[in-house]
Amino acid sequence: MTFEEYLTSLSNKTVAIIGIGVSNTPLIKLMLRRGIKVTACDRATREKFNNDALLDELTAMGATLKMGETYLDDLDQDVIFRSPGIRPDIPAFEAAKAKGSVITSEMEVFFHVCPCKRVAVTGSDGKTTTTTIIAKVLEKAGYTVHLGGNIGRPLLPDTNSMKPDDIAVLELSSFQLLTMDTSPEIAVVTNLAPNHLDVHKGMQEYIDAKKNIFLHQSAGQRLVLNRDNEIAYSFQKEAAGEVTLFARQSALDEGVVLEDGIICVKKNGIKREVLPVEDILIPGVHNIENYMAAIAALDGIVPDEVFRDFAKTFGGVEHRIELCRVLDGVKYYNDSIASSPSRTMAGLRSFKQKVILIAGGYDKHIPYDVMGSDLVEHVSQMILTGATSAQIKAAAENAPGFDPEQLPIYVIDDFAEAVKKAHDLAQPGDIVILSPASASFDKFKNFMVRGDTFKALVNEL
Repeated sequence: MTFEEYLTSLSNKTVAIIGIGVSNTPLIKLMLRRGIKVTACDRATREKFNNDALLDELTAMGATLKMGETYLDDLDQDVIFRSPGIRPDIPAFEAAKAKGSVITSEMEVFFHVCPCKRVAVTGSDGKTTTTTIIAKVLEKAGYTVHLGGNIGRPLLPDTNSMKPDDIAVLELSSFQLLTMDTSPEIAVVTNLAPNHLDVHKGMQEYIDAKKNIFLHQSAGQRLVLNRDNEIAYSFQKEAAGEVTLFARQSALDEGVVLEDGIICVKKNGIKREVLPVEDILIPGVHNIENYMAAIAALDGIVPDEVFRDFAKTFGGVEHRIELCRVLDGVKYYNDSIASSPSRTMAGLRSFKQKVILIAGGYDKHIPYDVMGSDLVEHVSQMILTGATSAQIKAAAENAPGFDPEQLPIYVIDDFAEAVKKAHDLAQPGDIVILSPASASFDKFKNFMVRGDTFKALVNEL
């Protein structure tokens, strides 16, 4: 089905779109222009929405607005587009389905109507950087790329402008994948570790959601898996497509490997050197793995020299071990994206010296004891702020080798005061890094606002 055919099928139907945010607004406007009856629903009241001009514009275009605490009450539209952050099995959706409503999402529909090849990336860590590398390398190789999903812009409204030779590159979260019944031609799983257990019913549901990135593939399509991550590696048993493995630590006869400081591709008994790690500008072994995943995804599509040229100049993605200031010989890094212990552990291992760490935030109900040894080994002083402070403090104190004199821990609830404390502790040559190991929602709208706040505070020092 083409996107035009899909829109035509909605011409005599009613549609509800949950969430009047950046990701849904283009879709709301597109459907209104096509004369489709749209109800736009948002949890925020009109008084708290902070964009009267947008609400007035949507109303003038014919939208019905449903806002505030009752925004999900009495849903009965023919088609309901859920926001990825809302579970598909909440009572409001179940009641609507009982009345005959179809519950879908922008991404689900896009996968059904996309006219070009799709490359999609998921994982607990590294998916944004890997997705960005894939998209930018494809562009450098001359392809027209459409970047979207959990990164970039919503792609469904742009579908009519896409051509068969274009490539859609998508970052997909577990929330987006939870109900997906279509998979991309090339699927990448960077790694898997406990995450988002505040929303998912348990670790198994989280894993099962991630599997939807490849479960609907067919023979000849590609699945890229991290051999060093046991959960991701286990997916190969259920793969219908061709599996390509990458491994920074494990030995492989076939796949993408790291040997003698060079990322290599082993295929059909031949080893091809692709990218010396010394040419990768962004720091950290996890970024080596991100490049390996991208190389595995694009092998045979992008020439090796394009990867080599790109790696020398790509400085990374904002909020991901982003150097934001050097003050009095102290380097300040913003790693606000690190909303899980595994992500923070990877960030800490990126540096050759111990760092001053600012961590803590919203509790996603994931275990923190796993990071205790890394805190002892890689952190010189730690400032904890937010709801998970106690868990992270306990993880360090219960780790083998913990010495309170070697790793002083300060608990400061106020975020600005925590940043000031890090500045007061730092000496020339030190590294200060915000890497929270926790989500942002206890104090901030999202990790981007948290990172921007950190950078603003650092620049005010």
